[in-house]
Amino acid sequence: MKRLNVELIIRLHELQIEEFGGLNGVRDKNLLESSVHMPYLTFDGQELYPTVISKAACLCFGLIENHPFHDGNKRIGVIAMQVLLQMNGVELNVTDEDLIFLGTGIASGELNRKHVLDWILLHTR
Repeated sequence: MKRLNVELIIRLHELQIEEFGGLNGVRDKNLLESSVHMPYLTFDGQELYPTVISKAACLCFGLIENHPFHDGNKRIGVIAMQVLLQMNGVELNVTDEDLIFLGTGIASGELNRKHVLDWILLHTR
């Protein structure tokens, strides 16, 4: 399974800030590292998030919930999720409105990690 790392997430964030605007930069590197590594956690030798879809849901949720960047946390959470899925051969069938709903739902606390997983499953081809 292909993975995203902290450096790539930072670069993706820089690119989306260049394109859409906002304040660039990491607000809390520890929260960023936690968000990026969380999908790969194990307990007693078992992956907590064993599928690429569960890893993508965890990554998206973590980046938005932990708010590691000064700006653009919803965007980078959604973008990172899409990139991780695409890198691993999973295509989403979504509109911009679907992605906005996901990002704002997580940020507002209306959607939890399980909701994000269900949302991805609903929108995969």
